[in-house]
Amino acid sequence: MNTHRTNRRTLKTLLSIACALLLPSLATTAMAAYPEKPIKIVVGFTPGGTADGVGRILAQSMGARLGQSMVVENRAGANGNLATEYVQRSAPDGYTIFFTSIGHAVNPSLYKETKYDPVKDFSPIGQVLSAPNMLVVPANSPFNTVKELVSYAKANPGKLDFASSGNGASVHLSGELFKQLTGIYMVHIPYRGTGSLIPDLISGNVAMAFPNLPSAWPLVQSGKLKALGVTTAKRSAAAPNVPSLAEAGVAGYDMSTWYGLIGPAGMPADIVQRLNKELNAVLQDPQVRSKLIAQGVDPVGGTPDEFGKFIQKETKAWAALLKTIKIDAN
Repeated sequence: MNTHRTNRRTLKTLLSIACALLLPSLATTAMAAYPEKPIKIVVGFTPGGTADGVGRILAQSMGARLGQSMVVENRAGANGNLATEYVQRSAPDGYTIFFTSIGHAVNPSLYKETKYDPVKDFSPIGQVLSAPNMLVVPANSPFNTVKELVSYAKANPGKLDFASSGNGASVHLSGELFKQLTGIYMVHIPYRGTGSLIPDLISGNVAMAFPNLPSAWPLVQSGKLKALGVTTAKRSAAAPNVPSLAEAGVAGYDMSTWYGLIGPAGMPADIVQRLNKELNAVLQDPQVRSKLIAQGVDPVGGTPDEFGKFIQKETKAWAALLKTIKIDAN
């Protein structure tokens, strides 16, 4: 018998057993140490807007809970596509995450050159908020309710128009969904951004628009515009006296500009759960909630699985609508 060979086999066996016992411990230690360096939150829009503002609130609050700094990086362009593709290519280690929006689900049907799958190429972490758009008309408009507006539009096809911030934007899609569900015909007038359409809306040069609530609500409160409804199925906490469009008579209307956190596909489940846990804790914090509601948005929260299913549902719904109304941004 070769004693030397037997000893080598015994040593290899002992090493294998030791590694098997040690690896789970090392993995647990490594996971417990997360995060060991700053975490980057990518925002697909320019500084100063709703997405950037909320992203910075999250970075500050979640960073404090994680015991590590979180840094916002703005990568604007193509309705969030540039930032999405950047995160898609990033390492799935939990140090680059994306504060994404409704554009994540809309863009694959809107831009022919989109290079990502909104479901398969990402790890959902959790939904952050829902921000309704708001159907508004000029202060001197004859319409005070949605029913009055729809009745007039049905009796006078094509005499009403609605302004948007551009083809494919949520402000545009809100109007197209309104047309589809009410059966009315309105002329779409695209502008270059919400800021461009607001003066014409206030002056009455256009009949109505569906801007984001944070943009519209201050103008409603100052008496420059009238609010007829919000686009979410339920009323917004930021404007509790304004009915939802569904409540106002447009059955089945439910559309929101939403935001959430995702990472590249393949993120470790423990890191996803850690980030989700801290996100939900932050969204339940009274001070954070009051800051978000003051900006005209509603905190949501929930599990990664719930957010993943929501993204899948949104992607299918917007693909169907965009196919029906035959628009793209190319």
